[in-house]
This record gives sequence, C-alpha cells and structure tokens, in this order.
Amino acid sequence: MKIVVAHNRYREAQPSGENTIVDGEITQLTAAGVEVLPFLRSSDEIGSMSTPAKALLPISPLYAPRAQRELGRLLDEHRPDVLHLHNPYPLLSPWVVRTAHRHGVPVVQTVHNYRQVCSSGLYFRDGMICQDCRGRVLGVPAIVHRCYRGSRAQSALMATTLAAHRGTWRSVDRFIALTTAIAEHLGDYGIPQQRVVVKPNAVPDPGAPAPLGTGFLFLGRLTPEKGLDLLLDAWRRHPDGALGPLRIAGDGELRPLVQQAAEQRADVTFLGPLDRDGVHAALVASAVVLATSTWHDVLPTVIIEALAAGRPVLGTALGGIPYLVGADTPREPAGTGPADIASAAAAATGPGSPPPVAATAVPVGILVGEAGWVVPPDPAALAAALPVAAAGAATRAPAARARYERTFHPDVVTRRLIEIYTDTARTAGPGRSAQ
Repeated sequence: MKIVVAHNRYREAQPSGENTIVDGEITQLTAAGVEVLPFLRSSDEIGSMSTPAKALLPISPLYAPRAQRELGRLLDEHRPDVLHLHNPYPLLSPWVVRTAHRHGVPVVQTVHNYRQVCSSGLYFRDGMICQDCRGRVLGVPAIVHRCYRGSRAQSALMATTLAAHRGTWRSVDRFIALTTAIAEHLGDYGIPQQRVVVKPNAVPDPGAPAPLGTGFLFLGRLTPEKGLDLLLDAWRRHPDGALGPLRIAGDGELRPLVQQAAEQRADVTFLGPLDRDGVHAALVASAVVLATSTWHDVLPTVIIEALAAGRPVLGTALGGIPYLVGADTPREPAGTGPADIASAAAAATGPGSPPPVAATAVPVGILVGEAGWVVPPDPAALAAALPVAAAGAATRAPAARARYERTFHPDVVTRRLIEIYTDTARTAGPGRSAQ
C-alpha cells in the first residue's frame, strides 16, 4: 500500500502535538510495511520565502498554486492508493483535496480541531467557549473578534476560506475523528455518519506501569483554556495537605499564577517545563493526572500518556476528555451521588477537619469512566471530585492501563489506520473525481 501523508507543520518554536502525531504515524506506518510518501510543508519556511512568494501568502489558505503543482507531480509519478491530509494551513490549502480527486486519489482527513467551522479552530474566545460561527455560511463573528491571529484582515480571509471550501470538505472520502466529540462535530457540519470513523492517536508504550505514586499531576500548557484557574480554585477549597501533593508542570502565560500558588501552599509544587524523562518521572510520582480544560479540548495527549503509565485521570466533561477516560456514555453509577461525594470529600480531609465543600454545593454530575472521572467545568464540582479520585486511584489504575493497551497502543491504532486506508481505497473505487 502506498500513502501520501500531507501536512503543513506548525512552527517548531511553538510545540505542536499535531506535528508529533504526524511524525509518529509516519514511523509506525513505515514499520508496518506501508510505503509513505510525505508531502510536508512547514510554516517555518515562510521567513525564507522570496518577496513574490510572500506576496501570495494571503491567498494560500484559499488556494496554494505551488503546492497543487507539486502535489500533482507527486501523484502522477507514484499513483498512491490514498492521500491522508492533516493540517492544510497555510501553505497547502484544502485545495489539495480537489487536486487528489482530480488525479483519481481518494482522501482521508484526520480532524484535529474545529476549523471546518471556527477560524481559530478552538471554539474558544476571550476565556470562554464560543460557537458563534456555528451554522453560519460566513463566519462574520470571527472577523469582528479578530479570531485568526488577532487580525481582522486575516480572520476575514480565513472565514472566506472556510465558506469557499465547504464543498471541498464535504467531498472528503473518509474523515478520521479523534474522539466521539469530533464525530458529533462533523455530523453537525453535515458529514454523513458512514463517512466518519473514530480513531484516536497513539503514544509509545512506556512499558509496565510503576507502582502508584501519590497526589495529583497537571501537565500541559499554562494557558487559560487549560483550566488552571478552575483547578486552583477547586484545590483551595481543601485544607493544605488534605489531598496529598499537587504537582504542576509546563509553561505559559499563567506561570506566575502557578508560582504564586506554590508559594502560598505547601502542597502545591511547580515543576516548570519538563523533558520526556521529566514527564515520565512526574507521572511515576503521581497517582492521578488532571485534565481540567475549559474548552472543548479535542484530544489531550497527556491523558493517553497517563493511561499508558497506569494513572487514572480526573477531567472536565468537555471535548474529547470523556471519550479518553471511557466516560462518553452518559451515566451516573451508584456511589457517585452528592452524599457519596461529600462523604468521600470529608474523609479525605482527615478526622476533625471541616468538609471542604458544603454538601449543598456538591453537584450530581460526576461521571465514572473506565479509566477515570469527569465533572462539569465548575470549581465546586471539581473540588468534590478530587477526594473521590484520590480515594479511587488504586482501583482505577489497572483499568487505565488496560484501556491504553486496548485503544491507544501504537500497534492497535496503526492496524486500525491501515484498515481505514484499505476500506477507503476499495469503496472510493478507480477514477475518483472531485465532487
């Protein structure tokens, strides 16, 4: 099997999980015997472009002529079975879908964000979830609020690109939704269910999990949408030391907020940015990993890393988080109602300590998944769930590792990806043309 992998790499100065995932998939596919033809561009190339080339950059998200010519030559020479598209912006353009179809090559796209609808791709603006452009032919709110790169002009171009390529996206032969939430997003966009498959990303297997550590770990960008304010608000509702340590790793604009919390409380430690060895050590030292995003986070890689390490996850019920921990089917098992949570919260604070959250403030909404727990993005709900997670970590840890092995292991995910390619090539048939 011969596959073209098309991806516009994000700038190397801006750490990108998407770049890492694409690189990993290429490596895994090659190891599985698939012939991969990378068709990659990088936003780092922009700085070294000629003046005429830079002059054409504003239209490249809509139509990138050079990329289409080069892709056309690649398709003519190698005649691949499928083109697998990841990020097309800004140097490839969604037009690569039309180019592939013109050459009779079916297209699979992995949907990493919400950019079929949202100019920023995040459904998040001014510290809040925003879906103002959902259902609109033209995303005027994105232009008004300068959602793309803080520029009204660039936002207008991106909104126009999304409107112009609505038919292009709907002609994609098969969409890979990373989670059930993305599958629902695509359905809302008008993509038929039979053309969407759910296949998450994988992370390398770190080996057998170490014995469970203590306390909680937050690992990620220290930015508003990752929920640092939410987490620290919830944590302060418990006495210092009641839940064990809270370790926070990463970097970003909210670093001063985390440093202040670490100065004020003995049970909060700021680890700073970590390399791979540091991440592994932090996971080993902890019992529960936190994913407290306040936006519809598509697929936080840290959750998969936690499951691989045999660490259950406590997260917010947004985006792909419920799917990752196996709590995306609405349910509320016995033992997770308000009284149960309040009792666990009181027990976690120790004898004689006051309950950290009043029973009347504890919501019913905690959901228990195979590999963790999810709650609404609310400080009281998260505060109530923290002692539940601390008390249940040892019980959930083996299930967390089992979920990784069954759903997110590279061997499993790569096999599923090859099945998607095979089925797409078979059902698209020869002579595929643009719709």
